[in-house]
Amino acid sequence: MIRAPVNPELLRWARERAGLEREVLASKFPKYEAWENGTAQPTLKQVEQLARATQAAVGYFFLSEPPDERLPIPDLRTVGSVPVGRPSPNLLSTVYLCQQRQEWYRAFALDEGEERRPYVGSETIQSDVEQAALRIRNALGLDLAEQAALPTWTEALRQIIDAADALGVLVMVNGVVGNNTYRKLDPDEFRGFALADDLAPLIFVNAADTKAAQMFTVAHELAHLWLGRSALSDSAPNSVPLHVVEAWCNRVAAELLVPRAVLRDEFRAEEELSTVLARLTPRFKVSNLVLLRRLHDLGALGSTEFIAAYRAERTRLLALPANPGGNFFPTLRSRVGRRFGHALTVSTFAGRTSFSESFRLLGIRNPAALRNFATEFGVVT
Repeated sequence: MIRAPVNPELLRWARERAGLEREVLASKFPKYEAWENGTAQPTLKQVEQLARATQAAVGYFFLSEPPDERLPIPDLRTVGSVPVGRPSPNLLSTVYLCQQRQEWYRAFALDEGEERRPYVGSETIQSDVEQAALRIRNALGLDLAEQAALPTWTEALRQIIDAADALGVLVMVNGVVGNNTYRKLDPDEFRGFALADDLAPLIFVNAADTKAAQMFTVAHELAHLWLGRSALSDSAPNSVPLHVVEAWCNRVAAELLVPRAVLRDEFRAEEELSTVLARLTPRFKVSNLVLLRRLHDLGALGSTEFIAAYRAERTRLLALPANPGGNFFPTLRSRVGRRFGHALTVSTFAGRTSFSESFRLLGIRNPAALRNFATEFGVVT
């Protein structure tokens, strides 16, 4: 049996890159420890199986040394004041896929003669936070009175996503890599990112996070686009980022969702916190997490009380049963975004984009699936 001359250092790199302990791989490959120690070598078939288990390309295992994989966008996440370490394969795959989709849409937009998005890069970190948030709200066409009339804050989340889409932003919301439900994204690793571009601005929201936190992520990533700065972000409502860009985007996101001046007028100091939340979350159509953050910003909630209340609410949300999976094609529309999905299917059925290219960008495999997806946009009937 022919053995593959794999460098043990590459085996160790692939395992650590995937966040796996040696024992985990040893349970699947009885001789794994000997492979990593260099006292035995796997067969080529075993290398292929190992590549799938570690989510690494087979070719990586035959390099002379581990590749230097870096995120292609600035990484502004921190834990405390320390930058986050090596990105996971799932995160890297997601960023790469979104970049490919952005590149495709940019070419499409140029062919269609679409106008450049003037809001991308229209703000600076010196911009007044309240005025910047107001300009973003006006550009999106968001009205506080209309939002208050919506039935739920989840409807408000859909509204802000639809408004961004209508403005030319590619909004992609997904909790897995592509359509691979075995590769779940970790909200503790990242909640979202922005890819700034004046023709194809894109934001990605980690749908594995609670919907309550997703609203803040959308607002935060939109602030990144207005700055014209691509970045992987630390965008939780309770985060206190040290990076000046992240701090500015967090403040703008909070102001966009709950304007300080309006909250100050609506707040009643004599009310219990539970009463305040019950009264004001319907008013602003935000989650308790976002409103807790704004009450803390207003000085109505001390740091200790804020942290305790935020943790309790997040624990409650995480304990809620997950929504059952729905129809695949509406889910795919959310994963790739309405604007991107419509453009790609129009281009494909007009013969301008190949079916194979559409399959690659959508993560589907056959013409019937593509046709079914196209019916979501009325491209085919």
